[in-house]
Amino acid sequence: MSAAWPIPRSSTTHWDTVVRSHVGCVRQINEDRALDRPDLALWAVADGMGGHDAGDRAAQMIVDSLGEADGTRSGWGLLDDIRLRLFEANAMLVARGRMSGRTSGATIVVLVARQGRCAWLWAGDSRGYRYRNGDLVRVTRDHSFVQELVDAGALAPADARTHPRANVVTRAIGADQTLEIELRHDTVQPGDMLLLCSDGLTGMLDDSEIGRILASHPVEQAADHLIAAALAKGARDNVTVVLVQAR
Repeated sequence: MSAAWPIPRSSTTHWDTVVRSHVGCVRQINEDRALDRPDLALWAVADGMGGHDAGDRAAQMIVDSLGEADGTRSGWGLLDDIRLRLFEANAMLVARGRMSGRTSGATIVVLVARQGRCAWLWAGDSRGYRYRNGDLVRVTRDHSFVQELVDAGALAPADARTHPRANVVTRAIGADQTLEIELRHDTVQPGDMLLLCSDGLTGMLDDSEIGRILASHPVEQAADHLIAAALAKGARDNVTVVLVQAR
C-alpha cells in the first residue's frame, strides 16, 4: 500500500456512513464507542478494555477527542493531530490508572480519507477492512497475543478466533506509558466499502463471512446483517460496526 498522502484538503468524494453498536448477548454494559464525522472524512471505533475499570468512559474520551480534530488541516497535519490526540489520551489514562490503581483503556482503529487516498491508524485488535469489486482486504493487523503466535507459525490462522487467549491484546490506549500507533495508507475508489469494527464482530465472524455479507447487501443493510450475524452466533462481546461507502 502506498505511503503517499495528498496535501490538499478539499475532496469531491461523498460518503454513505452507517454506525451500528450492540451490547451483545453476554455483557451488561456496552464499552464500545464509535466516531462518525463524514464532514471531516474521519471515523473511528474504540473498544473499552473488558474487565478493566470504566472502559466505556475511556473509549468515550478517546472518540470525543478525535471528534475535535482540526478539520482545517490537511494531509500529514491532520494525521499528526490525530496521533497527538491518541498519545494525549494514552498519557491521561495511564496517569489516571496510577492514581486509582485500576487500569482503563481501549483499543482503537481510525480511518481518515482525502482525495482518493486514506490512512488507517490503530492499536489493538479493533480492525479495518476494505471491500472492493468483490474482494475483502483486511487492512489492519491485530496487536494481540494470538496474532504473535500466528506470525511465529505456532498457531494456524483458522484457530486464532477460538484460542483461549484470543482476547489478549498487546497494544491499547491507556495500557502502557509507551504507546505505538500503527499507520497504513491505501487508496479509496467510488463504490469501496470501508469497515471499522470492534473484535466483538471478528470474534464471531471470520473474514469470509464478513465478505459475503458485504457482497450481498447495500451499505445500510450490510451493517445490520453484520450485527445480526454476530448476535446469531452468541455475541460474547459488544459488537460495533462503522461502514463507510465512497461514492
